[in-house]
Amino acid sequence: MYDIKFIEEQNQNEIVPFLEKLDASIPVEVLKERLENMFQNAYKCIGVYHGPKLIGISGLWVLTKYYIGKHIEPDNVYIISEYQGKGIGKQLMEWIFNYGKSIGCNGSELNCYTKNESGQRFWESQGYVMVGYHYQKRF
Repeated sequence: MYDIKFIEEQNQNEIVPFLEKLDASIPVEVLKERLENMFQNAYKCIGVYHGPKLIGISGLWVLTKYYIGKHIEPDNVYIISEYQGKGIGKQLMEWIFNYGKSIGCNGSELNCYTKNESGQRFWESQGYVMVGYHYQKRF
């Protein structure tokens, strides 16, 4: 069985190896600096544990926007490869949705990379509908 719970801010270094898997081009020190800043700005991270082993993560933001109201945003979801395809992602999302409902959220939204076709299929299987494009401009 898997245990799903919040990762405490003081244990944020446990998250870094997962973030490295998501984007190896970002140096570890930059990831750590960004995580520190994120935790200071209402970021939460959920961990999926198999016994004492952390096998998956999802960042989580609770936001309010005029077009959806109060909602949760899963962010940088990653399950290590040997645990993928076992329904753990679905279990994690159910936990997140239940948490969102318990704090009065109206729904959930997220971003998924355009080239991540398996991610797009997963999110659609979880009931998400594509409603727009995510644009980015770097300075």
